[in-house]
Amino acid sequence: MLDVRKRQNAAPFDTARLDRLMDDAGIDMLLATSKHNVQYLLGGHRAFFFESMDAMGLSRYLPVFVYAKGAPEKAGFFGHRMENYQNEVKPFWVSEINTKNSGSVDVIEKAVDYVRRLMPKPRRIGAELAFLPADSSATLRKAFPDSEIKDALFVLERLRACKTPEELEKLRIASDAVIDSMLAVIGSHGAGATKTELTEALRREETQRGLTFDYCLIAAGSSLNRAPSDQTWEKGDPLSLDSGGNYHGYIGDLARMGIVGEPDAELVDLLAEVESIEQASMQPIRAGALGKEIYVAADSVLHKSKLHNHIQFLAHGMGLVSHEAPRLTNSGPVPYDAYDAERPLEAGMVVSVETTLQHPRRGFIKLEDTVAVTARGFEVYGNRARGWNRAGGAS
Repeated sequence: MLDVRKRQNAAPFDTARLDRLMDDAGIDMLLATSKHNVQYLLGGHRAFFFESMDAMGLSRYLPVFVYAKGAPEKAGFFGHRMENYQNEVKPFWVSEINTKNSGSVDVIEKAVDYVRRLMPKPRRIGAELAFLPADSSATLRKAFPDSEIKDALFVLERLRACKTPEELEKLRIASDAVIDSMLAVIGSHGAGATKTELTEALRREETQRGLTFDYCLIAAGSSLNRAPSDQTWEKGDPLSLDSGGNYHGYIGDLARMGIVGEPDAELVDLLAEVESIEQASMQPIRAGALGKEIYVAADSVLHKSKLHNHIQFLAHGMGLVSHEAPRLTNSGPVPYDAYDAERPLEAGMVVSVETTLQHPRRGFIKLEDTVAVTARGFEVYGNRARGWNRAGGAS
């Protein structure tokens, strides 16, 4: 066993910041149960046995990280019995570990027992309500009937808002690998390839580059449908690839365009218009700039377009999940409160900016970029292949 003294004060995150966030939210005891937040709080741990599936027998995998405000040296982790192997290889930093569980009830019972040891009657417990199964929630509420159960999603999102250099490097690697994968697929396919074939090829390319393939939204020709299908990519057709692939949990989420043959003048102009909005949106990005400035800059170009009714701009934070802090808008396809619109951006935040043209005749034309906020400006990850990328297969 690792000496507990060696674990103390070894938290891989800013404990003082978490304490402040919990205090602001009125939370005394925190139980994190989402895979991404447990990964963050444990310093990178991901249960290898549950990478792609949470179901297990009659229950499901549920990790539980316990943190008492102001006491990082007493943090605990409660996980599945398979995770004991990983703890043996790379011991978790926390002082209390129980990896002898197999479902969503027994693990929360062990966590509840530990909470009682730390704080017999916690007044306010923070839990990830969207990531807490009903049976786990019932067990928690039964154990602490007099406690207020509060949602901790916002607290944990704010904790992750500014990325470390190590996190930024993972996002850079993921972004570059997604772009390389897209170029490989476009360059090896041509007229007659189906959207399903192209999607599967992208899955293989991303996997070969060390990514976990998450999704591909794909559109071809004049159709605005973005699901894989038997529709074929033909000569002169635009192809939109919008894919997320993650590297150790950190998401590379970008969109680029392909074409079989040469784009005509109209397609060249349409993509240039999308690009002009993308570039405008990035210019204000820097530490200290208000989040809303991104939208102001993008809208100043977008509203001048004759096609503005068919163009949509979106900016959102990203990292371990594809929509997180900074929260920049309360409208659009993924609305949430615009918490960061009137607040300054901070160095280490990461923003995805995406401009989508759904043309009534020419189809789906889109660019999406991953932008890291720096002290003096911004850095674009995967900043390549922004024009019409030519198919390389037989046509």
